[in-house]
Amino acid sequence: MDSSVPSPSPDPRPRRRDRHGRGMRGPVAPPQVPLSMSRAERFSDLVQDSVERLERRWPQLAEVDFVVEEVPLTAEDTVPLGRAISATKGQPAQIVVYRRPIEIRSKSRDERALLVHEVVVEQVADLLGLSPESVDPRYGQD
Repeated sequence: MDSSVPSPSPDPRPRRRDRHGRGMRGPVAPPQVPLSMSRAERFSDLVQDSVERLERRWPQLAEVDFVVEEVPLTAEDTVPLGRAISATKGQPAQIVVYRRPIEIRSKSRDERALLVHEVVVEQVADLLGLSPESVDPRYGQD
């Protein structure tokens, strides 16, 4: 008997949608749009904006490494928002900003940007041995 149904051929294309065709068809937003950035990337951008703002006034900050970490590794009574590490032989000075504690303490993007800038200013002041007001005259006014 002849069957009019063709035999299934192996499909060289990988399946991109779920079994019933209800999965994601493509990216929600193009890569150029801020919507496509992750929370960690947006947070890193806030830190970078703050650093660029301070580097105009303090050019020596170009030699300082600014690092974003999720959470501090030490178990203390209070959770730090940032940390300044002085330069050692062969290692440049480093300022660490902790993402999750700052995100938990801020409710909006504007509040988060302000808190990130305050933490960066405080850590730069600690590293340089100055007061935060002398590092950024607008510190505490926003």
